[in-house]
Amino acid sequence: MKAVQIIARGKTAFVEAPKPSLQPGTAIIKTLRLSLCGSDVRHIHYLPADRYPSPVGETGHEMVGIVEAIDPANGSVKAGDTVLCLAPDHRAMQEYYRAPIDRLLPFAPGTPLEQAVQAQQFGTVLFAAKSLPDLRGKTVAVIGQGSAGLWFNFALQRRQAAKIIAIDRKAYRLAYSKRFGATDTLHNADIATADGLRALNGGDLPDVVIEAAGEEASIRLAIEIVRDNGFILYFGVPRFETMDFPIFDYFWKSLTTRSNVGTINEPNHASTRQALQWISDGTVPVADMITHTFKFEDVFEAYELHRIQDEGAVKIVIDMEG
Repeated sequence: MKAVQIIARGKTAFVEAPKPSLQPGTAIIKTLRLSLCGSDVRHIHYLPADRYPSPVGETGHEMVGIVEAIDPANGSVKAGDTVLCLAPDHRAMQEYYRAPIDRLLPFAPGTPLEQAVQAQQFGTVLFAAKSLPDLRGKTVAVIGQGSAGLWFNFALQRRQAAKIIAIDRKAYRLAYSKRFGATDTLHNADIATADGLRALNGGDLPDVVIEAAGEEASIRLAIEIVRDNGFILYFGVPRFETMDFPIFDYFWKSLTTRSNVGTINEPNHASTRQALQWISDGTVPVADMITHTFKFEDVFEAYELHRIQDEGAVKIVIDMEG
């Protein structure tokens, strides 16, 4: 089969690899669609040196496909079903992928594949949102309006935040923010972010800040723009192992912070199943965030576009059938 492999830092290539064989408790999935996210950029460019070359299939983890074979055959998933396949090892950028049966989530017939695949990231956001404090009557700022930030806008609206302020240095991304639930937007390319937030929030800084970009500057910015005794959720996957941290500012503000991973271990994948339901029934305007589709043969161009965040890119889909 044809697969992607990171052969050196920043360098990806197609390789020929054996098709995975069926093992007890697994299924063989023929890959149909994948989409890219910030963690793919990290895998290609920013892993520790000893992680290169990567295993075959890396990097890709937001994936839907059709079940070609499954063992055992009974249960809620059978051969021929189209499923969202959870691939936390990031090795799904290949024509076939072997997955544990408990990581296969069927979805409503008729759901467009390029939309269903977005439920993986959406599910991680819904799971992370469960770790937030009570948001009723609170102002929340979301740093970064890529797909994760947009999903947070929706989740915060569902959790009854009084004000949701979307922040991004790219104006085109802010054009999507209110469609997903933001009440206000702040283009902070040419304005001090804290000043802009105070202007939108009656002179006060936000009660809660969600960092959804994973950049050093945005991680520091979260501390700068949250109010004293506020709450920060660090969600964006960092592209580095260590960084300088403004510990005194953090300490002096008496902040509470959380990071959040582990959606894959949630019982019954409850958040991801909820994401699939809201996508399938049209509760969220998921089609709006899908800006680019590439054929598998052009995946390296897609990786680079996602890295540089150009050409109006928000969410990029890889069509394995194209």
